[in-house]
Amino acid sequence: MKIAVIDGQGGGIGRVIVERLRKDLPEDTEIIALGTNALAAAQMIKAGANEGASGEAAVIFNTPKADLIVGTINIIIANSMMGEFTAPMAEAVAQSSAQKILLPLTRSNVKIVMTREEPLPHLVEAAINEVKEILEVGTDV
Repeated sequence: MKIAVIDGQGGGIGRVIVERLRKDLPEDTEIIALGTNALAAAQMIKAGANEGASGEAAVIFNTPKADLIVGTINIIIANSMMGEFTAPMAEAVAQSSAQKILLPLTRSNVKIVMTREEPLPHLVEAAINEVKEILEVGTDV
């Protein structure tokens, strides 16, 4: 199972996600950090990602290879993250056959209806539970 965690700007959300994945999943789970910039990728690598890369080409090249993609909803919105997440990046994520677990956090002009506003730790907890559920289902085959 290859999990791609995608984040940008300072990489703080991605760092929290990687830390929790590393803590809650088996050691042999492959976690790839994909940052819009080197700082974001470095933060996720420090948190325990197996490897990482940054920039548009890295996201476009690696998302089709992922089994699961985790990040905020910004990763399917063109020009989100103050323009760091380009249209080709959003398209690559959206077109990837990987299952996507998206946290409903955005500073873009997008409002997601029927969600409760929750603090980041609660959203990460829900995302990690989804990942664990997918992994459990995948191992029963």
